[in-house]
Amino acid sequence: MKNKILSVKNLKKNFHDKHLEIEALKDISFDVYEKEFISIVGPSGCGKSTILSILSGLENPSSGNFKYSKDVTIGYMLQNDSLFPWRTILDNCLIGLEINNNLTKENKEYVINLLNTYGLGDFLDKYPSNLSGGMRQRVALIRTLATKPDILLLDEAMSALDYQSRLAISDDIYRIIKNEGKTVIMVTHDIGEAISMSDRIIVISKRPGVVKNIYDIDLDNKSTPINNRKSKNFNYYFDKIWRDLDVHI
Repeated sequence: MKNKILSVKNLKKNFHDKHLEIEALKDISFDVYEKEFISIVGPSGCGKSTILSILSGLENPSSGNFKYSKDVTIGYMLQNDSLFPWRTILDNCLIGLEINNNLTKENKEYVINLLNTYGLGDFLDKYPSNLSGGMRQRVALIRTLATKPDILLLDEAMSALDYQSRLAISDDIYRIIKNEGKTVIMVTHDIGEAISMSDRIIVISKRPGVVKNIYDIDLDNKSTPINNRKSKNFNYYFDKIWRDLDVHI
């Protein structure tokens, strides 16, 4: 029996300015289970990132609610790696612990172990300018993991990379997340990325966003994201989600 970690019910979000009210999200409901990898896809402007902002507490819903099944900590990874150029790779990874006044010897050793485990041990004293884009994203993920969050929110976390780097780093990020046993909710525009990495995909309609479909992703011989793209079921899910998005060229 899978343990439910999050329940979202009838979430609605309106934005206001001096002249009008914009209904961004109309009726969003879904559940998330521990160690599950969820992707949220939908057209631009449908409110995907707004969902993450609400779940992280950065935005308040206009109505509806969400509830975590226990006290959880959230890690939020954005499109831009936001590494500080004047801080070393290790110091960048420790910044969350510093802010939380939780930079203990044990926690510092935990972060160093993560950097060593995932191929960044030789770069602890280097600076972000010395790293490739893919390596910087790996550092950003380890910085997010440093505070030992229960749930990771990934908001277009790989979209700043070129296509080849994005494929490679998706394998790296997937491996790290699975090894560390994290629950993930990822927003992405890339249907292939979502299918190759996710256990389930939530498709959001154009604004005002509603849940159009939820797909359980069943790929034969499921392994790494790059290999998952070779699955005979991959194109089936791609076509279904593409049609849901009602994309016109």
